Amino acid sequence: MNQADPTASQVEMASPPGSSFLSKMTSRTLRRWADHGARGVITLGGWATIFSIFGIFAYLFIEVAPLFYAASWSRETSVRIDTLGEAPQEPQNVSVGINEYMEVGYVLRNGDIAFYAFSAGTPIPLKSVPDFENGEITSLARSPGKNHVYGLGTRIGRVIPLYVTFRIAFEDDVRKTEPVVTSGEPFEAVPTGAPIVRLAYRETDSGTIAAALTGSGRLFLTKMQESEAEGLFALETEAELLQAEITDEGVAALSVLLLDDLGETLLGGTEDGRLLYWDIRDIQNPRLMGMYSAGTSITALSYLIGDRSIVVGTGRGTVAVWMSVIDPDVGGDPRLQKIRDLAPHGGTVTVISPSLRDKGFLTADASGEVAVHHSTSGQTLIQIPGNGSAIVSAMFAPKTDGALVLDDSGRLSTYDIENEHPESTFSSLFFPVLYEGYEEPLHIWQSTGGSDAFEPKFGLWPIMFGTLKGTIYAMLLATPLAVLGAIYTAMFMRPNIRAVVKPVVEIMAAFPTVVLGFLAGLWFAPLLEKIFPAVVAMFLLAPLAVVLVCVGWQFLPARLKGHAGNVRELAVFVLVLAGTVWCCLQLNHQIEFWLFDANYKQWLLSTFGLTYDQRNALVIAFAMGMAVIPTIFSISEDSLSNVPPHLIAGSLALGATPWQTLTKLVIISASPGVFSALMIGLGRVVGETMIVLMATGNTPVMDMNLFNGFRTLSANIAVEMPEAPHGGTLYRLLFLAGLLLFVFTSIVNTLAEIVRQRLRARYSQF
Repeated sequence: MNQADPTASQVEMASPPGSSFLSKMTSRTLRRWADHGARGVITLGGWATIFSIFGIFAYLFIEVAPLFYAASWSRETSVRIDTLGEAPQEPQNVSVGINEYMEVGYVLRNGDIAFYAFSAGTPIPLKSVPDFENGEITSLARSPGKNHVYGLGTRIGRVIPLYVTFRIAFEDDVRKTEPVVTSGEPFEAVPTGAPIVRLAYRETDSGTIAAALTGSGRLFLTKMQESEAEGLFALETEAELLQAEITDEGVAALSVLLLDDLGETLLGGTEDGRLLYWDIRDIQNPRLMGMYSAGTSITALSYLIGDRSIVVGTGRGTVAVWMSVIDPDVGGDPRLQKIRDLAPHGGTVTVISPSLRDKGFLTADASGEVAVHHSTSGQTLIQIPGNGSAIVSAMFAPKTDGALVLDDSGRLSTYDIENEHPESTFSSLFFPVLYEGYEEPLHIWQSTGGSDAFEPKFGLWPIMFGTLKGTIYAMLLATPLAVLGAIYTAMFMRPNIRAVVKPVVEIMAAFPTVVLGFLAGLWFAPLLEKIFPAVVAMFLLAPLAVVLVCVGWQFLPARLKGHAGNVRELAVFVLVLAGTVWCCLQLNHQIEFWLFDANYKQWLLSTFGLTYDQRNALVIAFAMGMAVIPTIFSISEDSLSNVPPHLIAGSLALGATPWQTLTKLVIISASPGVFSALMIGLGRVVGETMIVLMATGNTPVMDMNLFNGFRTLSANIAVEMPEAPHGGTLYRLLFLAGLLLFVFTSIVNTLAEIVRQRLRARYSQF
């Protein structure tokens, strides 16, 4: 041995005393710190996950909560009207208005008009004002809509159009509002020249319409329209006056008149509580379509936006919403039907002012009380107590964020109203609602329409129902195929074949759902429509073919079965199934003739009343089933394969057959894992978006019909979110849909974990 190379014992003897002990201590310390660090990281990750889940829930809740906030109000300004002389007493002779930004308002009475800047509380002088003879104006009526257009009835039976506009100008980057008042050419509304005491006025695209009631109880209907001048080469137009007198019963007792937006119908309310409804499309031949009882004197009438719903105020303070409906089975004239009552007033209803944005409206009474209602939700949102002075005129602000009110003491007040989501209540979201144009309360989701007059329908049940429908059909298809496939793979398939089949199926789980949805919507749905009879035959004949193969295989001699395990048996199964499918496809038209009387769509409609849509729940069942089968299969197969082999061997050694071992031991032992696989698959189906979005008609209907479409919560979010105004009702309702999904999946997962733990505890002895 070389003297220059010390031996290991010499090196150890040369090491400082205690160095080995120190190195061991250092190693233990490092391991301890590593263990503590790993434990801390894992703990931190776990708590971060929990906090993230609660954070998501909190964020969703914060976005959803404003939907259910109560409306609020506050008085902003109050000014005394001195420039109009005496305080106004007659509601039919006075009107108020306000601009879009609630900066400038006006009071119109007997042809006199005064403007006020509410920020300063001072009058605004006008550069020019139409001059009317003192005492000439006996009544006035506003043409409903965004524009401030009036008809002024005179003591000689004429109507003078009056227009109020707000001109916007900028001086030194400061916006200034300048009111402008102009008048139009008067026209004769009462041919006898009698004073007009009640007036309804409407400017339409086809002309100007006025309904004028005289003090003697005569009602005249007038329309001013443009017509071409006579002559072959005439290019000018001239005004044409069409007129008729309405002489039906109850005209003399009319206390209020109302025209619709198109000038096609006239409503009248009487002092004895009757509601008269005329068809005035032929202006010279008005026709009474119906007479209805409101129970007490009618003091105010107004259409809501869209002119489908009518608000009726009475002398007893009641407020009701009526609606024009047409019986689809009978047809004919529309009839009026009272659909809901709202909170009553303590005094006579004097004013009704509709919202220009939704189905809300403002009412006021003779005691000074002001209330804000919403027709669709059927609720009274705000009740502002009165001070004893009757309200003679009021206007709901154009943006529904305020109101302008004038009482008979001459006080003009503005109110700020916080009421962002009047249509969203628990009842309107989750219970049937009677919408305009429908005969009965229904669950409907229809968030947008073609005009501002559209009544949004925010019933959540159709999309919740669609989520449930898609989940049920997809799981009905996926569960047996995935679980039975996992059982066969784990228990009966040869290991070398299983080593190929299982990875291939698991790779399918990574297939993009957007591609599946694309294929399902554009390729499979049209194909299924063509081969539907063959598919029905496959569902009937394929199981029968499998049973026949199983029974026949038992009687085959051993030399035909071979000694290669179940490879030959599997090959026979595949060939028989493939042959069954091929035969069904080849006989598609014959099967349709045999089973469905040559036309399966007509047969479904005539026999069961079912319509077949190309993109339907059956397509979704196949597509989502293909998406979720790999997940359920993989987890179930792992659970079944992890059953201890010695238990299976012991069962077989005791004389149990493979089938008995499977049903009495393996499935029971693996049941917690199989149940978890089903719950994970269920969660995947509930939250699936792209397949549903692309492969259904996205129709939010409540029908379990397998052959029509549906819309799910997740697909609804994807469809509606790009068009939902930030902070609006639709925007927050989509967050509510997300919250419902979040809560539902949390509850399902919690219950699934409880069941899994109980199964695990019960069958742990296996």
